[in-house]
Amino acid sequence: MPQKRILVVCMSLLALTASAVTGEAAPLPSTAQSVAADGQHDFDWEIGTWRSQVRVLANPLSEAPDEWLEFTGTTVVRPLMDRRANVVEFDVKGPTGRIEALNLRLYEPQADRWSLTFVNMRDGLLAPAVYGGFSDGVGEFYGDDQLDGRPIKVRFRIVRQGPDKARFEQAFSEDGGATWETNWIVVDRRI
Repeated sequence: MPQKRILVVCMSLLALTASAVTGEAAPLPSTAQSVAADGQHDFDWEIGTWRSQVRVLANPLSEAPDEWLEFTGTTVVRPLMDRRANVVEFDVKGPTGRIEALNLRLYEPQADRWSLTFVNMRDGLLAPAVYGGFSDGVGEFYGDDQLDGRPIKVRFRIVRQGPDKARFEQAFSEDGGATWETNWIVVDRRI
């Protein structure tokens, strides 16, 4: 059922939830280094309202022929807690329906990384988080999830294409990250 697969893609996508991480955190950098190396302001450029053009692969990681569904709408990004967090309000519509979602992004200073957690407003469920950060203007975030009961890897990529344009892509892997299939593409333009 394409609607269910779209829901799974959407839930895994926009932000990929915040699951607990075990292990010891890296030590905090010295105060002098924190200001220069701290990633807590990595998303400052995105604060504001954006026009979103969305393409979603109807049946990711399947033998079905590729069918891309299209949606348009808005994305509003609001800062929280001195910009150490932000919330993304996502509302798009297309011929196959509407996607309303939230993405909660939290900066983890001990690990110098962000967690992105997606919430589908239709059912209120959190998707497993993806974790990562930015390097040379490209954000890459990785996590684990399930699709139709099978374990998959999730990659979420953000490419800033100037002050008023950005591209977001989600991809799934069913072979541990050896190969990836892109299933979600969003191009945002600042309004």
